[in-house]
Amino acid sequence: MEPAATETPITLTERAAKQIAKILEGEDEGTVLRVSVQGGGCSGFQYGFTLDDTKTEDDLVIERNGVRVLIDSVSVSYLAGSEIDYVDELIGSSFKINNPNATASCGCGTSFSI
Repeated sequence: MEPAATETPITLTERAAKQIAKILEGEDEGTVLRVSVQGGGCSGFQYGFTLDDTKTEDDLVIERNGVRVLIDSVSVSYLAGSEIDYVDELIGSSFKINNPNATASCGCGTSFSI
């Protein structure tokens, strides 16, 4: 069975790609950003952002402007149709996931429910 992301792609904005490139400048070659969904947070699920240098066989790879993002196969179903963005607001800057599957989210922006 094909992962949901092939039907409803997960996208990466230009702003997010630029920020990821800045973060990876001082890292070893082959290091990429891994985005995941984990149980927990104040709404039931939370997004995770880590640096990783190991791609597994079932990872989804998203590329934009030479920047790669990995998403594990379990997280792909929760993120189908999502847009990974980077926002710079008065209260701070951070990666933000615009997830059409989330029915509610927390004020922190990293926690959601389905």
